[in-house]
Amino acid sequence: MNDTTFEKHYRVGELATQWGLGRETIRKLVKNEIGVVKLRAGKKQSNTTYSVPESVARRIHTRLLNAA
Repeated sequence: MNDTTFEKHYRVGELATQWGLGRETIRKLVKNEIGVVKLRAGKKQSNTTYSVPESVARRIHTRLLNAA
């Protein structure tokens, strides 16, 4: 796995806007993806913020394009 520490990181809302998809769709795409940083505030899963490194976002987007 590559070191993604200094890559640009995206939030769910940013990717939703860029890709023209809903926030919930993006959340489902990234929540179990390797390399995504999960920041949980409290015990509830609904309080989780996802930080997606650029390389991971590219991987997901490429997978979506190839599925079409």
